[in-house]
Amino acid sequence: MAGNKTILVVGGGTSGMTAALEAAEVGYDVVLVERQAYLGGRVAQLFKYFPKLCPPTCGLEINFKRLRSRPNVKVHTLAEVQNISGSPGDFTVTVKINPRYVDDHTATTKDVEECPVEISNDFNYQMNKVKAIRLPYEMAYPMNLVADKDALAKAKGDSAFEAFAQSCAAKGIRLDLDAQPYTMEIKAASIVWATGWRPYDATKLTKLGYGACANVITNVMMERLAAPNGPTAGQIVRPSDGKKVNNLAFVQCAGSRDRNHLPYCSSICCLASLKQATYLREFNPDAQAHIFYIDLRAHGRFEVFYEKIKQDDKIFLTKGKIVNITEDAATKDVILEGEDILSGRKIRRTFDMAVLATGMQPNTSVDKVPASGVTYDEFGFVVSGPGIYSTGVGRRPMDVATCMQDATGVALKAIQDAVGR
Repeated sequence: MAGNKTILVVGGGTSGMTAALEAAEVGYDVVLVERQAYLGGRVAQLFKYFPKLCPPTCGLEINFKRLRSRPNVKVHTLAEVQNISGSPGDFTVTVKINPRYVDDHTATTKDVEECPVEISNDFNYQMNKVKAIRLPYEMAYPMNLVADKDALAKAKGDSAFEAFAQSCAAKGIRLDLDAQPYTMEIKAASIVWATGWRPYDATKLTKLGYGACANVITNVMMERLAAPNGPTAGQIVRPSDGKKVNNLAFVQCAGSRDRNHLPYCSSICCLASLKQATYLREFNPDAQAHIFYIDLRAHGRFEVFYEKIKQDDKIFLTKGKIVNITEDAATKDVILEGEDILSGRKIRRTFDMAVLATGMQPNTSVDKVPASGVTYDEFGFVVSGPGIYSTGVGRRPMDVATCMQDATGVALKAIQDAVGR
């Protein structure tokens, strides 16, 4: 097999890691690039998968172990693809590698816990603060510190920060806020594009109270709120006052199936809310969860999961559209208004907190593949590109297991393209 047999995988979430590993384990060289400082994507931010309700850490650990055992996979984090030229079998890809601004090999979070500078925690969707030098999360791959250049630069000259910097130097941790990005070129026979998705911007849902009501959060925030390594150590409490949540509303299709926002169904939001209702019930056995839905969708084998969850007599399912959420100024409770479709009655109910089930928007709807010939559907999902194969939620909405199946198939396409050249 003469010629270039390298496969480039862009995106280090579940789909990207799966495609990279499947190709590598049958003998192909793979370069895996990820924009974040760590691999794992959105899955790393989940508390549990459905339907088994087990944590994603075991699946991530297995994939990280597979990566460590594969010398034919080169991983670059903080990496951004800037340009793709060439054709199938002979691509040249320019990648910018951003610095971590801290040089270490064995340092841990404990080594930098005295850092006096804090920033909003992106991993927890800005619900708490984190040290400006940190591991991205406990299981981060690679297990290396990363620093926020801007926040630390503002602290230079402060006595507490200077003392901390000296402490780091004594431990062999070198801060380098002057480090510069560099570019590298990668030659590849084929490219797998697995850049995943972003939660739909809830600030656009002005009628549903996000931003205006302290106790309205999104479904991705609920995942972190319930997680033991989340902003409240797994305590499901209200952002406004830390009060234990006893009465929680889930608002389905928040911005989805709506021609003004996301016109399509993301396929997993109903299942995610059913799953998150179990988080509340486990945390607080006396609590009630109310799910307001247009159509409750549990596709395929997940119907069994739905049937199981609805047996809980403190999880209530109401077919109805919530059109407005406001806040009680005195209590910070949220007031939901809408219509109960089956009874024909109007809804006006008060809850401790509301969770908006926002949909999945492909990152390619905003950040296009920097190559010619790539086509997209009307929602921004990648349709096709010569020698460039989209997988996971970059191709269509799907759950984690389906992403893995899809990525395996796409890896085979990438291999066949390399073989054929």
